[in-house]
Amino acid sequence: MAEVIRMPKMSDTMEEGVIAEWHKKVGDKIKSGEIIAEVETDKATMDLESYYDGTLLYIGVQKGDAVPIDGIMAVVGNEGEDYKSLLEGGSENGKSNGTSTEAAPEAKAETAAVETAAVETVTPDKEEKPAPAPAKSTEKINATVVRMPKMSDTMEEGTLVSWQKKVGDKVKSGDILAEVETDKATMELEAYEDGTLLYVGIKEGEAVPVDGIIAVIGEEGANVDALLARENGEAEPGVDTPESAPASAPAAEASAEKPVSVSDSGDRIKASPLAKKLADEKGINISQVSGSGDNGRIVKRDVDEFKPAAKTEAPKAEAPVSEPKATAPAAPAAPAAPATGDFTDLPISQMRKTIARRLSDSLFTAPHFYVTMEIVMDKAMALRPQLNEVSPAKISFNDMVIKACAVALKQHPAVNSAWLGDKIRRYNYVNIGVAVAVDEGLLVPVIRDADKKTLSTISAEVKDLAGKAKDKKLQPKDWEGNTFSISNLGMFGVDEFTAIINPPDSCILAIGGIKKVAAFKEDGTVYPTNIMKITLSADHRVVDGALGAAFLNTVKKLLEEPMSMLV
Repeated sequence: MAEVIRMPKMSDTMEEGVIAEWHKKVGDKIKSGEIIAEVETDKATMDLESYYDGTLLYIGVQKGDAVPIDGIMAVVGNEGEDYKSLLEGGSENGKSNGTSTEAAPEAKAETAAVETAAVETVTPDKEEKPAPAPAKSTEKINATVVRMPKMSDTMEEGTLVSWQKKVGDKVKSGDILAEVETDKATMELEAYEDGTLLYVGIKEGEAVPVDGIIAVIGEEGANVDALLARENGEAEPGVDTPESAPASAPAAEASAEKPVSVSDSGDRIKASPLAKKLADEKGINISQVSGSGDNGRIVKRDVDEFKPAAKTEAPKAEAPVSEPKATAPAAPAAPAAPATGDFTDLPISQMRKTIARRLSDSLFTAPHFYVTMEIVMDKAMALRPQLNEVSPAKISFNDMVIKACAVALKQHPAVNSAWLGDKIRRYNYVNIGVAVAVDEGLLVPVIRDADKKTLSTISAEVKDLAGKAKDKKLQPKDWEGNTFSISNLGMFGVDEFTAIINPPDSCILAIGGIKKVAAFKEDGTVYPTNIMKITLSADHRVVDGALGAAFLNTVKKLLEEPMSMLV
């Protein structure tokens, strides 16, 4: 008997998985325990094992496609066995609504009755049949769509900077198809299939959401239109829909009498699983959300940016008929005054969009509080030239702060934590994110295991990562995994400032410049000293004021006695 293979839940936060690689193809013999595919989750790429013996009869998703939890991926059974009845309840890549095939006709009849009733409420004097689903072609199309990959943990869309291939070019697996600008860097997009570039869906400079279709690669002469229609869940060109003509006339009459919303019409709403879950959590009717994804697909960003239309109170205003003002037409709203003077409107880069979104979320979601402390840097300033005489890399005061924070975090592990909604995650390692200013905005490359590294190693890594950031050559491994962040504006003459927490960290340290000031001894004698102000921004959901102050005191002691960091 044929068995359906569904997408398993491979991590506690996983909502969907992306097929990284198929290790079996249709027709292959499979044994229980064999690896049939590799699945990329939100945590890692993991092996997917078969739990059945048999022949791989069907593959429902292509390499690179995302599948929600419990979505149908494949079917295993006896060679030649009819498996199509198994797909009827799960063709939308979700859970089946029934437990047996006998239940299917009843479910269909019930659905039809509901849809008919819905139409009758709109036009009581007319009978309406539910529109049939678009017929699907069984044509085998030797081509594969190329989708926008998720190139960073925060990426939601990518801008195509340049095409390295054009329609008609021969392409081999590993060839560079295009350059894509993400929120972190400009990266190369490789082809994973051999063939001919048959279709290019976007132009240079256009933005595409993650998983959006950008190209098609395959055999020359392949039916690209049919493939795109199939991928988008639309009726394929040349495939007739049964009873399409008779159904269209009453539908047109109904729509003329009263507009019907997406939810009323019974149309399937195209939305990602994450967008649906987020809309449900926020109490948003997803049918009211406009999709910006491929072919109007609703993605997470659309739900985040959705603002419900204000409810009109017009009927209440018209109630008192005796008052002339109530019947008078409302004056049209005055148009916004046009901008005057000389100005330039600049397009928003992917990096700037991500900075705006993430830091806005952080500031308005995490309850920030701030602790400022002065540090006497006299001994650090005296030690630095001695260290640089023997260090292979020139050590800066910023490197000293990174080391001091790393050591202090090991002594105050509660600061080295993150708020995850239903739990606080405390890290057993210390990865310091260092803010680096670039032309387009800000990047935060990560120094991993900073507490275990020497000052010279930290210095060399910071310089290397800063150079890569400015040259747009950072890779995902360079900016992921920070547990604490540092932002330094001292070199720009800034005395002190407050920084916005870099999610998912619970704290960020803002460093000002070193300034010579007058100090007083106990006998009243004045002497010069060098002061540096540091300000800790902390998430009050994770860190309390006393803990933040204790952490800063440890950092202060380490910097005022810098030799203690070296032993």
